[in-house]
Amino acid sequence: MPLRVKLTLWYGSVLALILILLGTTLYAVLARELKDQVDQSLEEAATTAIRSLEQHGFGPFIQFDDLSSHFPELAVLDKFFQIFSPTGRITIQSPNVKSHDVPLSQTALETAFRGHATYESARFPGETLRLISVPIMYQGNLLNIVQVGTSLKPLEEALHRLLVVLLVSLPVALLASLAGGWFLAGRALRPVHAITEAAQKIAAGDLAQRLTVESTGDEIGRLAATFNDMIARLDASFRQVRQFSSDASHELRTPLTVMKGETELVLRRDRDCEDYKSVLESNLEEIDRMTRIVDELLFLSRADMGEVKMASAPVRLEELIEDIHGQASLLGQEQDVKVSLGSLDPATVLGDELRLRELLLNIVDNAVKYSKPGGLVEIALRTDQGMARLSVRDQGIGIRQEALGRIFDRFYRTEEARTHTNKGTGLGLAICAWIAEMHRGRIEVESAPGAGSTFTIVLPLAGSKA
Repeated sequence: MPLRVKLTLWYGSVLALILILLGTTLYAVLARELKDQVDQSLEEAATTAIRSLEQHGFGPFIQFDDLSSHFPELAVLDKFFQIFSPTGRITIQSPNVKSHDVPLSQTALETAFRGHATYESARFPGETLRLISVPIMYQGNLLNIVQVGTSLKPLEEALHRLLVVLLVSLPVALLASLAGGWFLAGRALRPVHAITEAAQKIAAGDLAQRLTVESTGDEIGRLAATFNDMIARLDASFRQVRQFSSDASHELRTPLTVMKGETELVLRRDRDCEDYKSVLESNLEEIDRMTRIVDELLFLSRADMGEVKMASAPVRLEELIEDIHGQASLLGQEQDVKVSLGSLDPATVLGDELRLRELLLNIVDNAVKYSKPGGLVEIALRTDQGMARLSVRDQGIGIRQEALGRIFDRFYRTEEARTHTNKGTGLGLAICAWIAEMHRGRIEVESAPGAGSTFTIVLPLAGSKA
């Protein structure tokens, strides 16, 4: 069933229930209110009659005309009066009661002896009468019973007209509301149709398509914006996967090409043992490089799937830096690069010491690798506002501004980096960024071509809420 039909049916069902409840409540409340008004009017009329009798006395020769001359409210056209003796016999009767024979009921007589008034309804051919029987007591004895009655025919006719109006107007209102609901549901779902058509085109493989639904700020607008964001992320992910596959293929093909070429060359004719040994050593270097690439790819793959576990223990960064400084100094000697220590503020973070060591060693290794001979690499540590800021500054080849946003992408290496050295896989900084992120930190980079780079690892101190 189409959503438009479902919405209209649900809307119509709820509205029908509301209209029925509203109509029923209106009818019941109005009927009760009108009946209460009739009862109140009868009570007031009975009170007037009793007051008249009490003031003029009651005797067997008093006529209704004598009472009504002093109290004209007793001659109201829509009411009739009767006065009964304690035996239930009529003693005074208003003229307009002649059309009905309204005797005093046994229930009203018994209730009158107990000193209480009785409300009753008596049905006669063509109409219903509403009666009130009020006792007149004197020193605990029943003297008379005043009965006042009126016809309920006007009330019943008014309620009948109301019922007809409700029975006619409620279905008309329901049909009009259903038509309006159908129209409004169609208007509300029109953007959904647009989303569906666009999604079908996107499903065909065109991830460049976007929804053009107006940004109204409502649920449909937010759905369209969320859908566009999702498609944009999918597009970026697919592009990254394609680029990753291309880069991985390139990085693995290069050492394989070198190995294949050198092996074919040395096998073309008989050579000395030294030539074979040289080729095998070269092949071993390329195998080591491919092994490193595969290991790093495996690590990143496991990290993406959440299979790499991180320890959480206090790590003193100043001690870690001093330990790594010794290893970095040995690396610097091979490149004629000096590695020095700057100011080291005491700083303790919660994390995995092995991963933090790998992170810092990768950054320092890159700083040494891309430095010029005779250059300087400085490692410093300071604390600021609950954060540890571990910086590694070099005087190397630097990085272009347009490349700074991509240096943490997998397999990405700038042309200057490839020219400067053929070492590296392009995965080290991606691993560093992941380790920093897992420690609720980040890596900041400042660089300029030819002026060197400064990599700053920002980590929250132990006990901070960063």
